[in-house]
Amino acid sequence: MTTNLHEHDGLDDMDALAALEGLVSHTTTNGVPTLYAPASGKEITAGLFFRVGRADETLATAGVTHLVEHLALHRLGLSDLHYNGATANAYTLFHVHGSEEEVVEYLNSVCAGLRDLPMERLETEREILRTEAAGRGGGPQHQMPLWRYGAQSYGLSSYSELGAFSLTRDQVRHWAETRFTRDNAVLWITSDRVPEGLDLTLPRGSRLPAPAATSALPVTPAYIGGDDGHVVLTSVLRRSTAASVFADVLGRALFQDLRQEGGYSYSAEADYSPRDAEYATLTAYADALPQKQDAVVGGFVDTLARLRAGRIEQAELDSVRAKLLKVYDAPDLGAAVLPSYALSLLLGHPLLTPDQHRAELNAVTTQDLHEVARQAWDNALLQAPGRGVDWAGLTLAPQFSTAAVTGTRHQSLENEDVTLVIGPEGVSLLTPRGPVTVRHDACAAMTTRPDGARTLTGHDGFSVTVEPTLYKGVTPDRIAALDAAVPGEAVVRMPAREPEHIPQPRKQPPTARAAGTGGSVRGWTAAFWLVALLAAAWGVLCGVITADESAMADPEWDAVTGVWIMELPLLFAAWKLFTARRRRTRS
Repeated sequence: MTTNLHEHDGLDDMDALAALEGLVSHTTTNGVPTLYAPASGKEITAGLFFRVGRADETLATAGVTHLVEHLALHRLGLSDLHYNGATANAYTLFHVHGSEEEVVEYLNSVCAGLRDLPMERLETEREILRTEAAGRGGGPQHQMPLWRYGAQSYGLSSYSELGAFSLTRDQVRHWAETRFTRDNAVLWITSDRVPEGLDLTLPRGSRLPAPAATSALPVTPAYIGGDDGHVVLTSVLRRSTAASVFADVLGRALFQDLRQEGGYSYSAEADYSPRDAEYATLTAYADALPQKQDAVVGGFVDTLARLRAGRIEQAELDSVRAKLLKVYDAPDLGAAVLPSYALSLLLGHPLLTPDQHRAELNAVTTQDLHEVARQAWDNALLQAPGRGVDWAGLTLAPQFSTAAVTGTRHQSLENEDVTLVIGPEGVSLLTPRGPVTVRHDACAAMTTRPDGARTLTGHDGFSVTVEPTLYKGVTPDRIAALDAAVPGEAVVRMPAREPEHIPQPRKQPPTARAAGTGGSVRGWTAAFWLVALLAAAWGVLCGVITADESAMADPEWDAVTGVWIMELPLLFAAWKLFTARRRRTRS
């Protein structure tokens, strides 16, 4: 059933959509806003967006959206049809390409699946999600969301889908009924009309705003350590044409400075990706060989400093602008822009006509880019391998919590300098460098194992693992008290581990320690005697030189003093080796 768009009660975008007349047509299909525009060729492409994604979940339910996506697609089975589903941070997309009949069959099947999820497949699909996660590479920027947002909202994309282990049928069904609704969806189709027979019947609901962003960074610009070979920077910017242009300018500048001129990197690029209605994420990346990564980090920072200082050539801007304007010369322009218009409509971002966007592109100045560069740096998070980046004015992101809880203390059986504290307010791991604390009232998730192991992760991203086998006095009573204190909605029950996978304290056997000590003493003894003999030989030589010079009519006492000064380091080294040997012997 197709109706006019204004009959859709929850939509207030009539003015914006009216501006697209002649380029994109619009209507509603079973209450779902529908955008369509023709494309050349016999086959058509369609995408059904829902405004729900990873950032809407909690750490304990992470994966529920992905699970609904899998279940909704199950009934399609094996097919030659080109289709897929994708779960992003702020949306879920069901995508298909084929004949009109195939597209209708696919979309009808997806909506039928969402109305009546095949819950008998729940355990199988949970296993598939876990298998998919195990084979999915994290990528060089995988940890960046965690450090910026913590273990919530947009930071959840850094975490595994814990919900795949414990989500119940009721939880999954409720998620589908409340998020995958007709009022929380937008459909786009590359066709001159809405195909006959399309049935998008879905429950009524409401358009959900994108999740509010959280923060785990008290200060920016900030930096974290990273793996060798990768330098990554992310920043959050207000969505604007100038910001999107800056991403291209930055990518070109990094490529020129780090690859073409410096020869440090093979890949050097930047990307601009909308996060929600108001903000976008700027990501810049460069690779490096381990021996060149300090140069890459320095060059990376220098390039950004140049852009922040306003040293942006008009030719750089003109080149990027010309590339972006070419998009509007493409054939079937209406069909090409359908996905971006549909997503903007879904998120509530203003829709610009091609003429409006051209005007904004032509209005961008080098001064606008200078301002965006400054904002990008002010809100930057840099992941750099090797040494710190404090010299560039960045602050190390928090590595430890600001405070520890009080409670029962349990010394580590592996390291006497580490203590676990289990208290009524939370848990803390006390280390020589600082505490790591997770409070019960700020616990994003606690995984539990039948053997008593517990891992608590706070909303700020800090995590503490309680392994009864690794700490003194962590009795079943202490674990029971921990279980009672953590909110039930944060608990994720994990399967039992094989006995060999339960960690045990790593202690050297007494014989191994004795052998190691003996070998160590012998080494110190040999080193002592070697240096002592060198000191003695040099002392004899000094004595001979002193005697010879004394017999001269005009002794060169400066030379005598010089050779005796060279004796002093040998004597000092011999004394240090002797005292070290004595300590080793006593231990």
